[in-house]
Amino acid sequence: MKLIVNGDAHDLAASDLAQALEVLDYGDAVVATALNGAFVPARARAATALNDGDRIEIVAPRQGG
Repeated sequence: MKLIVNGDAHDLAASDLAQALEVLDYGDAVVATALNGAFVPARARAATALNDGDRIEIVAPRQGG
């Protein structure tokens, strides 16, 4: 499936957002996710189906000020 992840095109074998994170090596990482501009909480990732052409944003928290 062709997906856009953080602005870059990827061809991923994933049917839901949780699987996509695993394939992209974000498995247990603490990150925030959005699908097509809508925030997806961690508990809903496995139930969030992906479609060809979807846009995924993955953001890791940062410390500092």
